[in-house]
Amino acid sequence: MSNAAGGFIWYELMTADANAASRFYGAVVGWKIADRPDPRAGGPDYRQITRDDGGSAGGVLQITQDMQAHGARPAWVAYLHVGNVDAAVQAITADGGRALMPKMTLPVGEIAMVTDPMGAPFYVMTPVPPPGKPDAVSDVFDTARPQHVRWNELQSPDVARAKVFYAKHFGFQFNESMPMSPQYGDYQFIDHGGLRVGGMMKQVDAALPGGWNFFFGVHSASAAKRAIEAAGGHVQMDLHQVPGGDWVVIATDPQGARFGIVGPKGE
Repeated sequence: MSNAAGGFIWYELMTADANAASRFYGAVVGWKIADRPDPRAGGPDYRQITRDDGGSAGGVLQITQDMQAHGARPAWVAYLHVGNVDAAVQAITADGGRALMPKMTLPVGEIAMVTDPMGAPFYVMTPVPPPGKPDAVSDVFDTARPQHVRWNELQSPDVARAKVFYAKHFGFQFNESMPMSPQYGDYQFIDHGGLRVGGMMKQVDAALPGGWNFFFGVHSASAAKRAIEAAGGHVQMDLHQVPGGDWVVIATDPQGARFGIVGPKGE
């Protein structure tokens, strides 16, 4: 995985029920989640998410009761590419972030979980390319294709500070914004590596979860919404059109992890 430093290279669902997650996201997005842990991961119950094209959409970590006792909750979390995990954690904590999980060395690379200064969690990762594929790159993020993450959105109580933080540590650029409302202020688009990869907006209600939210590409947003409700999820923001013509829904899965779907409206 030779993606540019700061890129989104992996996504992980932390869930209390990996089998239920498999059924839910299979119905909503069309993914297949392995019915047993990935033996390469070692340690906790970790499973691969597979797209219809055979590629990987990320992983699923089944959180144990002990993890939950230490604060783990169902959530989607991104991995950002760094050249050196130790140096990244040191720089992030010196800049007001926190270290949530110390560095781990796995066959796929080194990882650590941190937060930004406002508390939004994410992983930093220095990946190791698969055997025999030294030039491999991650394709879990794609701006247009179904069954990939298509958009990364941060809701933050301090957008100005978040912009400075992510620009400094991950090379995010903010070349354009869009007025939303007096309450929400401007929507700040995130550019990285020549692509528009997401946006930042103000977290208005402190009682609602802020942090990163990820939008999964689907063939039909209308069908995905129906599948969310039929499979036991909860729609938080109903089907609506966004600039560019796509339609989105924001929801939580039956275990409480928040996510979005994006695609044509469909039937």
